[in-house]
Amino acid sequence: MTPVTPLQRAEEKNPTRMSKLYWQDAHIVWHEPVDGTAGETPALQGPPSPRVMTTGNRTSGLDISKGSGTARVTPAPLWATVIATFFGVGRLRPGPGSWGSAATVLLWAIVAHSISATSQPAAASVLALIAVLIGIPAATRVSRASGLKDPQFVVIDEVAGQLISFIGIPISWKTLLAGFILFRVFDILKPPPVRQLERIPEGAGIVLDDLGAGLYALVVMHLVVHIRLLNG
Repeated sequence: MTPVTPLQRAEEKNPTRMSKLYWQDAHIVWHEPVDGTAGETPALQGPPSPRVMTTGNRTSGLDISKGSGTARVTPAPLWATVIATFFGVGRLRPGPGSWGSAATVLLWAIVAHSISATSQPAAASVLALIAVLIGIPAATRVSRASGLKDPQFVVIDEVAGQLISFIGIPISWKTLLAGFILFRVFDILKPPPVRQLERIPEGAGIVLDDLGAGLYALVVMHLVVHIRLLNG
């Protein structure tokens, strides 16, 4: 016998009434109409409202109309999607975070070799700051639209964190490779307080934990450069 879902039970109980459908902790909760009495089906006033699926206290942008058989998803703004995915790099598989970091390393190598060594620390700092300032609102909008707390395809956080790991670091293929590896390790392990930063809601939590991982990588990178471990 095919199990009956809570949504099907609700439809059988009140097939002519539209009501809000909420997603809370992976459970469907049916809210009965408040303007009707027991045993009666109140008249509909105007067109039925769509059901709205929410994540926590935020609407995910997924609307399901009765009888339509289809779901209408409200996408994030184009600017937010482009920035959050770093111009589509976040769509690459496998490991979109690693692809985002690798693209950032390549971008920084190009920028660093086109400016003087004395300008590189300021340039890396400014680029990281820009990534944070535009990345947080972009990640917030994409997270809301997707209904996911930290979508894997959002990699602007990796861009910001990876750039931080290169502030004040001389450019060579060894330092670029070491910075990439160190940042990815700290981003995956998330030592304190990186894990705690990840719990901050929406775009701030998505971006700030990678900033923490970038700072860990930056400290280790400076130690490695100081002891000349990458020389020769």
